[in-house]
Amino acid sequence: MSEVTGGVDTHQDTHTAAVIDGVGRVLGTEQFPATPAGYTALLTWMRSFGQLTRVGVEGAGVYGAGLTRLLQAERIDVIEIDRPDRKTRRFQGKSDPIDAIAAAKAALAGDRTGTPKQREGQVEALRCLRIARRSAIDQRADTQRQIKALIVTAPDHLRSQLRRLPTSKLIATCAALQPDHAQAGDPATATMIALARLARRHHQLTAEIYNLDELLQPLVAAINPALLSVHGVGPDTAGQLLVTAGDNHDRLGSEAAFAMLCGVAPTPASSGKTHRHRLNRGGDHQANAARYKIALVRLRWDPRTRAYMQRRTQDGLSKKEIIRCLKRYIARELYQINTKSDHGPNG
Repeated sequence: MSEVTGGVDTHQDTHTAAVIDGVGRVLGTEQFPATPAGYTALLTWMRSFGQLTRVGVEGAGVYGAGLTRLLQAERIDVIEIDRPDRKTRRFQGKSDPIDAIAAAKAALAGDRTGTPKQREGQVEALRCLRIARRSAIDQRADTQRQIKALIVTAPDHLRSQLRRLPTSKLIATCAALQPDHAQAGDPATATMIALARLARRHHQLTAEIYNLDELLQPLVAAINPALLSVHGVGPDTAGQLLVTAGDNHDRLGSEAAFAMLCGVAPTPASSGKTHRHRLNRGGDHQANAARYKIALVRLRWDPRTRAYMQRRTQDGLSKKEIIRCLKRYIARELYQINTKSDHGPNG
């Protein structure tokens, strides 16, 4: 039985699959519903062409997550495929079968590929809780901005009472307002009602964040306690680093790959007589932000980092360039801690 390779272009409601042989000839394309029954039918259809060795999935961590779980359970090598670049799309055209064939060919050639994250362990649970926490933080910040915007246009007596209060006292004062709802047609009363509602929402979101932190902190410590012992790493930054690496952190073959994933790897940008590097613009921006926070904490509190800052400043580097170097060193250090941890697909 000859070996074949599959490719799948995933969408919310349907998945389009393609199968190619060992030299890249297309054996067939077909569309299936994005349901458990559809995943099974897709796998059966692919296997009808020969011995299925690998499947390239575009969007393995999003719309293709369910299919990826099924394929991994069936011991089929799943390869995550990056989207083709714009030049390739412009020359080859764009359709679901074309994208599925391109995914299969990329999996066969090993081009634009990676190992998808496994989503069955504690790190996946951590990711879900962090989504809820980040949403609550964003909504709380929006609520605070809306309160301050209302104060700008509030009647003079209300604005003079509230405008100079520190944020915590401002929220408490607005939450304690007891306007007469029967006078909601009056602009001043309506402003007080809005401020009171927004301030109480701010309190609710703060309580929600604290409750999620009570779940997240012990979970991070259980997954990788060594990470929390690193100078400058707290539960929030540690949680982001764990989510970025994934349950199957062994998919990152080197610390250079980890740095690239986090957007802190130097990329050659030389031409002619100019020889220089710039930071990779891709990767996980949240992980990049976590490393930036670690670098700032160390610059403030770590004597070795402060000495490094002074030495590199004397060498002529700007603060921005020094922080870029620090982020790269931090990525190397944290990669070693991640790879030495014993958490795996099952937590």
